[in-house]
Amino acid sequence: SGHVQLLPPQNVTLLSKDFAMILTWAPGEGSPPDVTYTVRYESQDRLDKWMKVPHCKNIPRSFCNLTCALSNFYVKVRARVKAVWGRSQSPWVKSQFKDYYSDVELAPPVLTLNVRENSIHVSASFPLPTCVENLTWKYDLNLWEAGSEDKKKYEGYFRKDTVTINTTALRGNYCFSARALYESINLKHSEFSQPVCVLLNHKG
Repeated sequence: SGHVQLLPPQNVTLLSKDFAMILTWAPGEGSPPDVTYTVRYESQDRLDKWMKVPHCKNIPRSFCNLTCALSNFYVKVRARVKAVWGRSQSPWVKSQFKDYYSDVELAPPVLTLNVRENSIHVSASFPLPTCVENLTWKYDLNLWEAGSEDKKKYEGYFRKDTVTINTTALRGNYCFSARALYESINLKHSEFSQPVCVLLNHKG
């Protein structure tokens, strides 16, 4: 008949990682190698209205980035996924509810240093999905002399801001590190980025 009992995907999880909302799953037991998956989502303000996710229809991979498919970042959503193989389809499996706004997990920013004669310009870029560019992301910056515990803190800069630091009095190897911030129900922040160090006012 061409109909195989297709077992549903397992470990279906909606997770927030590095500014993105991603549905992940594992293939059901005994799945054929060329099985594909289709994902839909629903939001808590419109229950039982399962929205299609065009870029996650009949996909071979076992994850779907939902961030930019969501119509509202402030409402809890959940997703579901089914396996498809030929004319066979597995039952849908649902994830738990999450909302981007309060559950988003942040990745550390990437720092760019621009060393001038008497100053250094530091900017932070975030690996953001385009659809969340407009939310108010900020960052904190730490500056310290290599080997010292004494950190100078620059706090609450908006994502597109450049921090300008006067370096006339700084001599030696100085390090910079930053973390991303997001003000949701509580203040969230990423880990600090790996330090980037630079030799300042080095005569020689």
